Amino acid sequence: MQTGTYISLAAYFILMLAIGFYAWRKSTSDSEGYLLGGRNLHPAVAALSAGASDMSGWLLLGLPGALYAAGLVEAWIGIGLFFGALVNWIVVAPRLRQQTEELGNALTIPQFLANRFPDKAVALRVVSAVIIVAFFAVYTASGLTAGGKLFETSFAGLFGAAGMSDYMIGIWITAGVVLAYTMVGGFLAVSLTDFVQGCIMVVALVLMPIVILTGGTDLDAAANAAAAAGNANYLSLFGGLTVVGFLSTVAWGLGYFGQPHIIVRFMAVRSVADVRTARTIGMSWMGVALIGAVGVAIAGRAYAEQNGIVVEDPETIFIILANTLFHPLITGFLLAALLAAVMSTISSQLLVASSSLTEDFYRLFLRKQASERETVNVGRISVLLVALLAIAIASDPDSQVLGLVSNAWAGFGAAFGPLIILSLTWKKMTGAGAVAGLVTGAAVVAGWIAMGWNAQFMGGPGLYEIIPGFVAAWIAIVLVSNLTGKGEASAA
Repeated sequence: MQTGTYISLAAYFILMLAIGFYAWRKSTSDSEGYLLGGRNLHPAVAALSAGASDMSGWLLLGLPGALYAAGLVEAWIGIGLFFGALVNWIVVAPRLRQQTEELGNALTIPQFLANRFPDKAVALRVVSAVIIVAFFAVYTASGLTAGGKLFETSFAGLFGAAGMSDYMIGIWITAGVVLAYTMVGGFLAVSLTDFVQGCIMVVALVLMPIVILTGGTDLDAAANAAAAAGNANYLSLFGGLTVVGFLSTVAWGLGYFGQPHIIVRFMAVRSVADVRTARTIGMSWMGVALIGAVGVAIAGRAYAEQNGIVVEDPETIFIILANTLFHPLITGFLLAALLAAVMSTISSQLLVASSSLTEDFYRLFLRKQASERETVNVGRISVLLVALLAIAIASDPDSQVLGLVSNAWAGFGAAFGPLIILSLTWKKMTGAGAVAGLVTGAAVVAGWIAMGWNAQFMGGPGLYEIIPGFVAAWIAIVLVSNLTGKGEASAA
């Protein structure tokens, strides 16, 4: 790797740290500033921040890897995500922005649920916080795994640290930079860096397929190689698609309603009126980014086949192409785009997990009268603790980015998705119903994974765990709310 690449990456890291310092000077004096940026995000920043924190390393590693290996049929994941995100912006965003401010100016999702159902406030805050911290540790680990793969593929042997692999060095460097600007600048730093990172990501995803295809690469090379390997439907959106396979891919869209690191952006946007503008910007960005990811995978496989490039890990195709096709300065930019995808999500997840530890444990049980400065400092320590747990999980170099993401995505989607939708739209929902849905969704997802039914179900392909988890949580909320409705009062 040449000097130009190092220059680009260094410039990227410096920019992220500078944004963190700016945010520290501007908005970290109190909890609302540190955790929600003062509820004053510009719609463009809110939109790209939600998109960038959503997509993570799976957009440039996991999804292209799945498409590279299995073909265009994996694009249904992206299609399901697109429509899930659209419904999330329409149904959840405006209501959550309005109700979180009206119900006690809630700064976290557990706080909102506690204010919405005061009779079960403690149970909801504690259970929500436990689920958030547990699943975000896994989710953050997926981002660190992506960072480790980047350094392992692109910087092999460069650092030469005795007793430490390139993979682990990558994990520690990625975590170190994210921790620096997240701990210092809080939500505003995370959101502003997400905005910049979202711009970098979409440019990279558009640039790479265009360069490949304008260079004379023939997509038939990918189809022919896949056919030789037994997949004659490589370029077909429906080839080999089963009912279970279709449901498992499009069901990714259900996860959006319950992702705390995404929906917290709705709480921070400048006003309810700005939500529509943010939605338009965010969905446009997402559409272009997903199409670009498909292009990277399919065009990338064609290029690799035509040029005899051996790709041992399909999830590294973006990195391989960046190192092979471009001038070192551009390579550095593209690798920065991958880091942007990884770091934007990690920072958002760390901050949300930190906010739950701070507001829903520390302030609730240990120091109810904690000052604003003390609370912010505890939040910074919590960011560090969750990051260390995620590093431990990510330390296995055989971890698959898409696998870790899918488990955490399903956990949040099933536990919080039905809960958030119904709490915002159904006045008859009760606190007991909320607790039942939260516990049921998380338990069903965990049990489904433990039984291996996400890999193989009833003698056929696995059924994605978010489907039974989401359905079971929805039913639990409705049943328990109807049974307890007459004896409970809510803040709706």
